[in-house]
Amino acid sequence: MFKAVLFDMDGVIVDTEPLHHSAYYQMFNDVNIEVSDALYASFTGQSTFEICKHLVSHFNLPLTPHTLVGIKRDRFKYLFDTDTSLALIDGVLDLIKDYHANGMTLVLASSASMENINRIFKRFDLDKYFKAKISGADLEASKPHPEIFIKAAELSEHNPNECFVIEDSTNGITASKAANIFCIAFKSPHSEGQDYSKANVIIDNFNEIKYHKLSDLLSEAN
Repeated sequence: MFKAVLFDMDGVIVDTEPLHHSAYYQMFNDVNIEVSDALYASFTGQSTFEICKHLVSHFNLPLTPHTLVGIKRDRFKYLFDTDTSLALIDGVLDLIKDYHANGMTLVLASSASMENINRIFKRFDLDKYFKAKISGADLEASKPHPEIFIKAAELSEHNPNECFVIEDSTNGITASKAANIFCIAFKSPHSEGQDYSKANVIIDNFNEIKYHKLSDLLSEAN
């Protein structure tokens, strides 16, 4: 039986994608590059630094990745502070409370910076439900590398086979499977063009994975 759940954040817990999209495209405009929809979609789930490193190489920019990261994060911070419509994904707070009330260990494993993670957790008062948080921006490798989920499982203090991941991106799902951790793909309406085929289970509503349904879910997946 599962004892811990490793949550992605953007697209799973909170709908920050429109803010990230605006911040990135403002940054693209600032440095005079044109990024296609397909290229942008391929970045979903990766850390900002890895994305900016790719942009510098792809467009042969005379700038450092850190410079692009700084521009993008300044844009995002402004949007975050001024957008009053930012909300949690439908049903996710009930799911978080349900798992917590039933004794599950919750760990946040996001490619977002810890600064952004803490902004979200403070705004929506989520820290009391989670045992730990880990940022891919602080690690050697970004999703689709499995490092973040390997470390998140360690932080949960449970075996990887007692954990499962909730992800909405191709890169996150790939990372979860590479870490040999059961993966539930959430078909987030805010994450377009993602491949869910490698996930163990695919859902489009968090009611499908409430605590009392997990044992049946595991049996069906196996």
